[in-house]
Amino acid sequence: MKITRRWQVGCLAGLGLALAAMTGCQTWTSGMTLPSGRYLQHPPQYFPPSPAFPLTRELAAMEAQAAGVAPPGAPGALPPPLPGGAAPAPPPLPPPPGP
Repeated sequence: MKITRRWQVGCLAGLGLALAAMTGCQTWTSGMTLPSGRYLQHPPQYFPPSPAFPLTRELAAMEAQAAGVAPPGAPGALPPPLPGGAAPAPPPLPPPPGP
């Protein structure tokens, strides 16, 4: 019984040591969090700089409106008015028949 228990404890301890050796871990000492020993093996992440105004299309449309230029995709100018003024309004519809 004692030999079996020692064997189980030894295997568990060996497994724990193997896992600790294979996985780098951070350590906390003297108020600092230090990286694992393999931090130089990982490629650095790149975050491109963000623009000064994050909504670039909206900014371009607002600047075009301020300059008096139609933004791309906007409808063109309105057609000229008809000669002789506006057309007369159609007559009103008769009321529906009652029951």
